[in-house]
Amino acid sequence: MKTTAMKRVAGGAFALVMALVMGGCTPKNVTYIQDFNENMVIESARQQTMRVQPGDKLSIIVHSKNPDLASLFNLPVVTSSTNQMGLTSGTGTQQRNYAASTGISAYTVSPQGNIDFPVLGQLHIAGMTRNEVSAFIKGELIGRDHLKDPTVTVEFLNNGISVLGEVRQPGRYDMNRDNINLLEAIALAGDLTIQGKRENVKVIREEGNGQVRIYELDLTQGSKLMESPAYYLKQNDVIYVEPTNIRKRETTVNGNSALSTGFWISAASLLTSIAVLVVNLVK
Repeated sequence: MKTTAMKRVAGGAFALVMALVMGGCTPKNVTYIQDFNENMVIESARQQTMRVQPGDKLSIIVHSKNPDLASLFNLPVVTSSTNQMGLTSGTGTQQRNYAASTGISAYTVSPQGNIDFPVLGQLHIAGMTRNEVSAFIKGELIGRDHLKDPTVTVEFLNNGISVLGEVRQPGRYDMNRDNINLLEAIALAGDLTIQGKRENVKVIREEGNGQVRIYELDLTQGSKLMESPAYYLKQNDVIYVEPTNIRKRETTVNGNSALSTGFWISAASLLTSIAVLVVNLVK
């Protein structure tokens, strides 16, 4: 009877430990867009066309049939190594030099939303898209009788998004086109790790006037995800993927997960203690 009782207690303890192990190992909600079906129609949020904001750096180049005349409206190309900026793109840090490495001088938009353009002077361009800036400058050049046939090319030089937390390659990534959405940004970062929460990915956005807004998006619910105003990203958005509770416990002093060596040491110690206790009770 004593032997049978001892086996039952030890077996129950082992079953309890294994239940904890399996419960900790089983990932939940790792599938994206779980509400999808073939008849599903989602009205996505309005796409976000990048607009000029204070602090943006822009490349603005004026072309004309008369290159010498057009050169009056372009910044001189600086050859010294100035205005260098390090950007982390998942696998490491790349140095971007707006003057030397690209051969393009940049306009920096002032806090008031202006740039100081050659000959034309102060131009207010905050809130405009690239096409609108191009059309505005072209109109000024023609309207003031400076050029008859200008072509104006506008590009953003420092726009990017940051992806942090439980992704495979956290870092800052360039936005080389308009209308990048959250799923594309996550793909750039190598996807979420198995320990990243899919249900409340955060998008941190500067709304202007010193205000910051935090959006929470559920990657498992496609309809709500794509309807969110944060689904399409804006320049300088920060995406943060929160770790699961298992990952959080791994970073604590005493917390161990079923994937760590510490967990198995603790489990073995617990089983040994239970076995000793049972033996003492049987004696």
